[in-house]
Amino acid sequence: MSLTNFAALTSAQKVVWSRDVWQAARDQMFIKKFTGSGDNSVIQRITELTKTEKGEQVLMHLVADLVDDGVIGDNEREGNEEAMQSYSQTLNIDLITHSVRNKGKLSDQKSIIKFREMGKDRLAYWLANRVDQLAFLALSGISFAYKNNGEARTGSPFPNLSFAADVNAPSNKRSVMWDGSALAVSATGSITSAYIPSYKMIVDAVAYAKENYIKGLMDGGKEYYVMFVAPGTLAALKKDADYQRAVVGVATKAGETSPWFTGGTVMIDGVVIHEHRLVYTTKGTATKWGSGNAINGTRSLLCGAQALGMADIGMPEWNEKEFQYGAQQGINIDKMFGLLKPKFYSIYNGSVQDFGVLAIDHFAQ
Repeated sequence: MSLTNFAALTSAQKVVWSRDVWQAARDQMFIKKFTGSGDNSVIQRITELTKTEKGEQVLMHLVADLVDDGVIGDNEREGNEEAMQSYSQTLNIDLITHSVRNKGKLSDQKSIIKFREMGKDRLAYWLANRVDQLAFLALSGISFAYKNNGEARTGSPFPNLSFAADVNAPSNKRSVMWDGSALAVSATGSITSAYIPSYKMIVDAVAYAKENYIKGLMDGGKEYYVMFVAPGTLAALKKDADYQRAVVGVATKAGETSPWFTGGTVMIDGVVIHEHRLVYTTKGTATKWGSGNAINGTRSLLCGAQALGMADIGMPEWNEKEFQYGAQQGINIDKMFGLLKPKFYSIYNGSVQDFGVLAIDHFAQ
């Protein structure tokens, strides 16, 4: 008896499987805890299309601070209003898709339901992992032509995503490096093994972010930032005596149950530090940083509000197909989404800058 029932899911059943895959994927996404629908999130998630003169688009809105001093006393108010400067960022969206296929009835004795469950699990992890990969690359300003360890992607369709062309290197006021003692304008070719991260790097990065008007995340009337670091960076911090003293001095405080604290390694000086292996490094490529391209480097990310925009349009689409007269089965999942590191015209320095992220380059342990 052939497995003729495999591809016989109803439309409603396919919706259920699609929803389950996306729910499982989102639950596994590292970036999920930093994602929200409002502008007080590291990653702002937009789920609806907006009708514009150019058709339906995914728009992310940034509103600049007011700069005028207003009026005083009983002086004329009408005619002295200040127009709010709103910057709409268009997020391009594209479809990513992947499929799984069993080997056949003789080599795969599992039932159809078991295959569907296994397919759902594998595709959910793939979807979560690839969205995480692309999100970190977009935040870092690293082309999708590379993996998160700097290795070139071979045969990957990701460099051709419609939003891949929107990935830009950090803007000049959002790109620094840590030289072991102070922040400086980033020049990855000059990084050495002495450019080791420390507690002072965190302190200086926060001061830099505030002085350069990177909007923090507000919770309970307090301003916070989130810092993403590679595992080696956290290891280096843990070996730093000043960092050790700062961590020992941290006690549980009100407000640390906020979503962006969840899973945080530690919160010191208004920075919640999160470690993840997908933070960009050059460990997977022969062309590294420093003199002779021989020094491993990494790009830590200090993020405030609206550091990244994510278009999340619709549920994934689940499709099934039989091959070889029903002897083999396949499952395909499609998902429409897009990513954008928003930029804005800064009224403070008169230039276009990344809105909510500071890139910090340094030596990678």
